[in-house]
Amino acid sequence: MAFYKKSRLKSNGKWYPRSIVVGDSATTDDVANRLAEISTVSLGDTYNVLKNLSTVLKSFMKEGRSVKLDGVGTFYYTADATKQGVDTPEEVSDKQIKGVRVRFLPETARTSSGKVSTRALVDDDIQWLDIAKLDPAKKSTGTTTPGGSEQGGGGEDEGEEGTYG
Repeated sequence: MAFYKKSRLKSNGKWYPRSIVVGDSATTDDVANRLAEISTVSLGDTYNVLKNLSTVLKSFMKEGRSVKLDGVGTFYYTADATKQGVDTPEEVSDKQIKGVRVRFLPETARTSSGKVSTRALVDDDIQWLDIAKLDPAKKSTGTTTPGGSEQGGGGEDEGEEGTYG
């Protein structure tokens, strides 16, 4: 079950549902356990693969390649250049690169109608629950992290705040 809270965008005064993350992040151990449960691979092997994934991704991206994981998405490097551009192409050099970022594009898929593009990491049957309706006895001292939404996301909001676990 996914959760949302009611929040008001200060820029237009309208109310929107805003997705939130409840409780602690799933860890590498959690993911390894879940993968081991649904596959024939042992827990130890699954854990080791996950621990080494960043090293492998880094090695491919360091070669200038992107990495596409089916059903997940594509990882690639982008260079952050200094704000001072140069006047000619001949002056462009690696000295202008001040940092590197890893970008991620979730995999997309089209429905049979071809009109709607959906993210592969999103189930069609997500059930959303207003966090305010959660049984107070189940609320704990964990934190909530605001998520994004297509509508109304990205702005300052008002509304129900709190910590839930």
